[in-house]
Amino acid sequence: MRNRRHVSLKKLFSPVLLVLLLALGCAVSAHASIATYPELPTGYTSIRVFDGQQRYVGRILPTQRYWVSIDRIPLFLRKALVATEDARFYEHGGIDVRGIARALVKDVVKGRLAEGGSTITQQLIKNKFLSGEKSIDRKVKEVQLAMDFEKKYTKDQILEMYFNEIYFGNGAWGIAQAARQYFDKNPEELTEAECSLLAGVPKNPGRYNPLGDQARVSARRSVVLARMVAVKMITPQQKRAIEAHPATVIKPGQAQGYLDLVRRQLVERYGAHIVEQGGLDVISAMDVNLQKQAEQVLRDGVKKVNPNLQGALICMDLKTGDILAAVGGVDNAKGGFNRAFSAKRQPGSAIKPLIFAAALEQGYTPASLLDDTPVAYNKGNGQTWRPHNYEKKSFGELSLRQALAHSNNVITVKLLESLGVNNFVTFAGRLGLSLRTPNDLSLALGTDEVTLNDLVSAYSPLANGGMRSEGRTIIRVYDRNRKSWNENPSQVTPVLSPATAFVTTTMMKDVLTYGTAKGLKNFSRQRPAAGKTGTTDDYRDAWFVGYTPQLITGVWVGYDKPKPGGRGFTGGVVSAPIWEKFMRSASAGKPALDFTRPEGVVTVSIDPSTGQLATPECPTTKEEDFIAGTEPTSYCSKHGGDAMPPAAPAQPTQPTQPTQPTQPTQPTQPGASGPGNEAPAKEPAEGGEGTDGAAGELMR
Repeated sequence: MRNRRHVSLKKLFSPVLLVLLLALGCAVSAHASIATYPELPTGYTSIRVFDGQQRYVGRILPTQRYWVSIDRIPLFLRKALVATEDARFYEHGGIDVRGIARALVKDVVKGRLAEGGSTITQQLIKNKFLSGEKSIDRKVKEVQLAMDFEKKYTKDQILEMYFNEIYFGNGAWGIAQAARQYFDKNPEELTEAECSLLAGVPKNPGRYNPLGDQARVSARRSVVLARMVAVKMITPQQKRAIEAHPATVIKPGQAQGYLDLVRRQLVERYGAHIVEQGGLDVISAMDVNLQKQAEQVLRDGVKKVNPNLQGALICMDLKTGDILAAVGGVDNAKGGFNRAFSAKRQPGSAIKPLIFAAALEQGYTPASLLDDTPVAYNKGNGQTWRPHNYEKKSFGELSLRQALAHSNNVITVKLLESLGVNNFVTFAGRLGLSLRTPNDLSLALGTDEVTLNDLVSAYSPLANGGMRSEGRTIIRVYDRNRKSWNENPSQVTPVLSPATAFVTTTMMKDVLTYGTAKGLKNFSRQRPAAGKTGTTDDYRDAWFVGYTPQLITGVWVGYDKPKPGGRGFTGGVVSAPIWEKFMRSASAGKPALDFTRPEGVVTVSIDPSTGQLATPECPTTKEEDFIAGTEPTSYCSKHGGDAMPPAAPAQPTQPTQPTQPTQPTQPTQPGASGPGNEAPAKEPAEGGEGTDGAAGELMR
């Protein structure tokens, strides 16, 4: 055992002695210029972001690295770093023989290369030119280059390079980024307390950076100050005074994903230089409390289904277009890829409300009856396409109201065929949803890819009386240098008749009461709401976009690399509960108003089995809304209506102001008998949103 230890020590002494010999006589050429980044501009201040109620959210910092000359680095910081990292920096020639000897003793005691004895020059070389590998070869190269640096550069130049190259944690490289990151200052503005924190970081940036564990950070600062006292750079009294008034570190911002959106908008509006220029206060459209709630609800809701899933959520104020919350992933609080704005996925049946709204504009009504018997379409080359409903079930004649509530695939395809694909693409474009051209009838099943933001924006006219709300992340910007405000007014544009929007919304309300999102029935009783589910091929994407008269919120859940989520992975089961939990928080404190009834809407009593005006003999009647001029004028042909003269067109009802809704009666399930209930020949499967059998598209 003793012999083995003797051999081990000999092996350990040999490389260390080699380094000492090199220190006495070796030098090779080192190549480095003094400044490798642009010079740091003076007078910089960061871009500060506040929410719509002017609560502080966070900062937008430059990504560019800048060079700081030695005269702008506080003398106290230079002394603190030298005292802590290399007290003999101004005496040695690149390596510290005493330091190496001291490290050697520690290495011998521990039986391994644990202590390097590196000088500031050596640390600079290692960070600038070499890897972090612990090996004799790397150490030899480090010593050679360090000695050559000392011959080529002055001590101040080496120290300047060190401060500009060293890592300070949390993505901050160099003193310019560190001063901004932790204190929102330029280096020359740093206080002694701030300097004492930063001087302790290079030893272990992950552990000792100012945002780390406060006990460790404070202890490290005390070590720095104690070293300064030991080498007589400060007095014990100065040490106590600094410790008594610790530095205030700027905490990390909230909602980093939303801050990234604000950054992108600033760059689009002012140019890429604006982030580097700084000096702005941005009032964003965000509600920071809702943003945090959205992040939490999405993360919990998605992880409850599967921890490997991803998701996105957007909430927008319908009257202004203000994006109150935007979450681009389950970990989007830290920023990164924003799926709400950048991920294009098939919306499935979530596209259907737009098709039904287009049909209403062309004279169809909620009472129009279509048959859902499957039809084969010629695809060319001898191939046919036969879309099917969920589980390949057929239900005969359904009204458009029923077909939308139950997300009937076959009827939607027939409806799109009647409208014309190109006509619908043009209609969708009016609502702000850009679809590819040419397209085909599979578009009825949501096969064209869109982002969540696209879909929420396209739904906004349905929710907002035909007015499309352009999403807004920035309300106004204050230039602190020029002392001036720059407004970003909301953009709300009429794109749809108020009557079409209202009647479509009444149909979408049924989705929540007896349709594919009937799990939201209790929510819709307490607060009038409308929406639509969407599920794509093999259960790959789950959507729900829904709205009240004040807010619209969309939720998407799926895998980044599309793959089936398994049976039951539907918009109604996965995304709708997330929507409900968030919307309960978002709507709290707001009045439970119903949707405003506009001019141009009439209500008449019909027999739902024919869509015609009800007669006294009709066993089932329903009060149905119509766009004025599209309401039926003939009486029910099944129940004595043929003998009755046509009715005069109904008079449009007066528009209503938003009011508190009356407590709705218990809705009756489709298929049950009774006054006021629609009764299809067969009830669609519970929660079912049809499937395109030929293409394998499950669209819910």
